[in-house]
Amino acid sequence: MNTAKEDILLWESFRKGDREAFATLFRNHYETLYRFGGKFTTDSQLLEDCIQELFIELWNATSRTQVVSVRSYLLKSLKYKLLRVYRKKRNLIPLRDEEFAFEWSHESFLIAEQESAEKRQKVRKAMEMLSHRQKEIIYLKYYQNLSYEEVGEVMNINYQVARNLLYQAMKSMKKWLADPLGLLFLLSSLSGHYILHAFSTV
Repeated sequence: MNTAKEDILLWESFRKGDREAFATLFRNHYETLYRFGGKFTTDSQLLEDCIQELFIELWNATSRTQVVSVRSYLLKSLKYKLLRVYRKKRNLIPLRDEEFAFEWSHESFLIAEQESAEKRQKVRKAMEMLSHRQKEIIYLKYYQNLSYEEVGEVMNINYQVARNLLYQAMKSMKKWLADPLGLLFLLSSLSGHYILHAFSTV
């Protein structure tokens, strides 16, 4: 996986008009963007179109933004592009950003194969009980390994709100799992230490 430092170097080259650097950014981040966007829509064609449009707009922009984190900037840009699309569809307009549905149903959720079916089911149920925002912050923090500052950029919240939101999400998980070891198991799973599907893949 590309590092944040390499991303910045590529981004700065792109800002100067380097087509190869721009193409590399697209290749490096396409899968991450697709998986993240897949939490907001099951329409794969719409999602692919939005990612393509995002990069076209970036290339055609007269002023290319200087960024601190390329990944968080791209994730945020895609999220709000999808949000704008849904707001144009009268029957899918969220009243607030917080209501923009973030779902795990087509995510490869990592749970150890050796764990019991009962434990896997408990984790699924606990995740389903979280709010959209809680699901999103767990995904960004543990699947994408973003810092609180980067999470804040994607979710349009400040550092302290991001910390509080994650704390509340994990507190809820702990309560629903009713097992301190279950939470440690979940965190290990989210960190990618165990490999298997409890949710259907993208």
